[in-house]
Amino acid sequence: MVLCQSMIRACRQAINVPGRIFICQKSSSTLQMVSRNFSLQTICHKERKYTEKHEWVSVDGKIGTIGISQFAQEALGDVVYAQLPDVGMNLSQKDECGALESVKAASEVYSPVSGKVTEKNTAVEETPSLINSSCYDKGWLFRVELSKPEEITTLMDEKQYEEFLKKDDHH
Repeated sequence: MVLCQSMIRACRQAINVPGRIFICQKSSSTLQMVSRNFSLQTICHKERKYTEKHEWVSVDGKIGTIGISQFAQEALGDVVYAQLPDVGMNLSQKDECGALESVKAASEVYSPVSGKVTEKNTAVEETPSLINSSCYDKGWLFRVELSKPEEITTLMDEKQYEEFLKKDDHH
């Protein structure tokens, strides 16, 4: 009984330790707690693919989540307005499907892949500055159900995109 209470106390303390999980193992008549480290970045990060117009897409199954790159949001400056495609809209790769406006400029949004819009980020429409503060996380723009998954192979991976940014003038 004392061992169980100690284990419960240790587990409660461990809950607040990011990057660590505790597993209880029973071997014969003893119970022991084993600690395992993990990285949220490894678990949560999906590979992003990029276009020459600075949109990105990350794919989970048949759903692509789309946003603009760090480079694009920095070039735009403080985003003050976002017009996103409506749910149900069918898009082809490279279709203009929205617009972003900032204090410095306006920019069209193009779809990096073909598909049907399944969701738009209403939080970005209400608070466009999410694009500036979190363009890869909370500042995503919309999601599509891919109609041509093979189009992903025509886009740049992160390393290719970084090289692309070094080579050309993108303003």
